[in-house]
Amino acid sequence: MLSFYLYTQHVSPTEASGVKREIEIEVPADEVTRETESLIQKYQKTARLPGFRRGHVPASIIRQRFSEDLKSDVVEALVPRYFRREADRLGLKPVSQPRVSDLHVHDNEPLRFRASFEVMPEIKVEGYRELRAEKTEINVTDEEVEQTLNGLREQHATYSTIDGRALQDGDFAQASLDGQPKDGQGKPVHMDEVLVEIGGKNTMPEFSENLRGVTAGEERTFGVTYPEDSSDRRLAGKAFTYTVKVQSVKQKTVPELNDQFAKELGEFADLAEVRKRIREGMEAERTQIAEREAKEKLVEQLVRRNEFEVPEALVERQIDSRLDRGLRSLVAQGLRAEDLKKMDLKRLRSDQRDHALHDVKASLLLEKIAQEEKIEVSEEEISREVEALAAQSKQTVEAVRARLTEDGALDRIRARLRNDKALDLLYRQSA
Repeated sequence: MLSFYLYTQHVSPTEASGVKREIEIEVPADEVTRETESLIQKYQKTARLPGFRRGHVPASIIRQRFSEDLKSDVVEALVPRYFRREADRLGLKPVSQPRVSDLHVHDNEPLRFRASFEVMPEIKVEGYRELRAEKTEINVTDEEVEQTLNGLREQHATYSTIDGRALQDGDFAQASLDGQPKDGQGKPVHMDEVLVEIGGKNTMPEFSENLRGVTAGEERTFGVTYPEDSSDRRLAGKAFTYTVKVQSVKQKTVPELNDQFAKELGEFADLAEVRKRIREGMEAERTQIAEREAKEKLVEQLVRRNEFEVPEALVERQIDSRLDRGLRSLVAQGLRAEDLKKMDLKRLRSDQRDHALHDVKASLLLEKIAQEEKIEVSEEEISREVEALAAQSKQTVEAVRARLTEDGALDRIRARLRNDKALDLLYRQSA
């Protein structure tokens, strides 16, 4: 059921501009009476009043005891129904919940109200065929290929135990460690059989300094302070006291760069084929990034060229969507519930407003271009999307399609695919 905002402020019936609309609606008295009588019968079946058996409370008593409840239920039943009916008659498609004012509801009289709401703007897309985006030259150097190849060697490195000597630079300590935050704030850190490279570029200096010269079976306790820009948000700026027990001294061996290594990587005939595949992969990735950036610039040009009023309801929904995605991402990265509660959501919503407005404008413009260019989405394309979602959620295709159909998501998927096609068109013609 639609929810309505009820207030008594008087608004001129002629006040309507841009995306805002107002209509005055009157529900006939006999319809109000019929709805009231129907509600009274429902109340009679469920009402429990002293002195009366359930289901035998007289209508006059129901009317008297539940007068205000009946009026509220009549409004909830008739206002949405007649609002939709009148909007359809006038050819209006609301995109926001109507705000109801000047509500008049009395026994044996017509129900009157004024509804204020937003509709989609009239959009005329200008100059989209003249949009141009710079094309980036894709280039992958031999050095970059070799760097990736060496990364693969590192991934296939083996570690062998060295007996009878202490840790030195270049060695790896296989160790267990326990870390306690010095200020008592935050969670302790515990790891078993972790590999710590002595003197490694990614190793905290305190670990190298305190473990250098240690032999298997020895234990060291020392302090570590993480930099503010640490990649792990949970550790950034924190100071810990670590107790580290070295279990063994390890030496890393990377495979030789030859055809045998290429065959171990997969179905490659030789090292030359591996290099070729690496180059192709890097070129494809960079081409995809360049295309995405070019499309973003095309959309920015499109939005700048076309000014129009956007319904506030659509902007608010987009802000909700952006915040939801952002907060989900932060939670996945380890944001705690107590940190979430401390966030200034009002400020976050304000910060997202300009981006949300841009997103809505872009979407409406691309939708209009899709209409102009008669772009359609086939059922096969919809099915592929549904199948991908089913695989991702590990549900049956039938179950996912039923859920998407029920909540209207299939229409949103279709609209998104149409907009993607419209953007593809802009990109191709900008060449």
